[in-house]
Amino acid sequence: MRNGISISVSAADRRRLASIVADRNTPQKHVWRARIILGTADGLGTNAIMAATGKSKTCVWRWQERFMAAGVDGLLQDKTRPPGKAPIEATRVDEVVRRTLAPPPHEATHWTARAMAEVSGLAVSTVQTIWKAHGLAPHRWRSFKLSNDPAFAEKLHDIVGLYVDPPAHAVVLSVDEKSQIQALDRTQPGLPMKKGRMGTMTHDYKRHGTTTLFAALDGTVIGKNMARHRHQEFIRFLNTLEREIPHDKSVHAILDNYAAHKTPEVRRWLARHPRWTFHFTPTSSSWLNAVEGFFAKLFKRRLQRGVFCSLVDLQAAINRFVAEHNQAPNPSSGAPTQTPSSPLAHEGSKRWSRSTRGRRHRRPTRRSGTTPDRPYESRRATGQPS
Repeated sequence: MRNGISISVSAADRRRLASIVADRNTPQKHVWRARIILGTADGLGTNAIMAATGKSKTCVWRWQERFMAAGVDGLLQDKTRPPGKAPIEATRVDEVVRRTLAPPPHEATHWTARAMAEVSGLAVSTVQTIWKAHGLAPHRWRSFKLSNDPAFAEKLHDIVGLYVDPPAHAVVLSVDEKSQIQALDRTQPGLPMKKGRMGTMTHDYKRHGTTTLFAALDGTVIGKNMARHRHQEFIRFLNTLEREIPHDKSVHAILDNYAAHKTPEVRRWLARHPRWTFHFTPTSSSWLNAVEGFFAKLFKRRLQRGVFCSLVDLQAAINRFVAEHNQAPNPSSGAPTQTPSSPLAHEGSKRWSRSTRGRRHRRPTRRSGTTPDRPYESRRATGQPS
């Protein structure tokens, strides 16, 4: 026993300590503390108590002192501990937030945690905690693009109107091309995924050429691979669609503002096919074209991690993906949706009513004398500019 420690265990204390050790519901920390005192009372040395309880020498001495000062009750209570670190002052927190919201004084576009820690005199982890508490992430940013089309609202209602309530006896197509699809082959075979390791793919590649996919979406997809994406290929694709679509249907095609869609040759083709109407999306708003959703799915699921040994291999894979998509088509695939409280839904409820049986009253197809303010007949490529 350490010098200065004198323990006297009364009969009552011994019975109480023995009951603590014998009770199987007693917390284990109380059990080994009681065993330290009982071993001391039996005359065991410090090394023997350490061997019996599995505790260190300083731990044995600590609880011998605690029993000498507070008795058995002292063994059953832990002392309160002061906090390890004092909380950061509110003024220093406010200073970190203020500096984060301002440009850094050094040659950098944004603050890093290390740079802020160096300036503010705080730890990097403390700066990160402050940023997290205030919802600040200076290392992240988001790009945006605003359309400068003066007819943005008109074109938006035009196209969304076609999606949510297409005209009767008509086919609505989302038409676009995915250009410069590369047939990429990897220089080395990758390793498959297994537990604890993701699949691998070499960074370098061999390129075997490119192809362009022209696609028209109305639930199913009509697709055609071509070598280039000029107006000549676009007209060939339009001829393909003309043959595929029943001749008793009018056709409303939603297109972006790519130059090949508006050439004089395309306008002359449109004049020769009066059942066709082109609806152009606002500038910088290709997201309104539903076929873009199909292109995104094609890229993420088939092209991004694909390995293609030739251009023919790439085109065959695209054709198989289109065919698989058409086995379970979704008529609303990729089309913008609306909620009952949205401005588009409010506008739609004013213009198009529903019958008591829940069926829409279809708008008539275009004929002579029809008013020009109908959303689905607002622009012809041969007439009003887009």
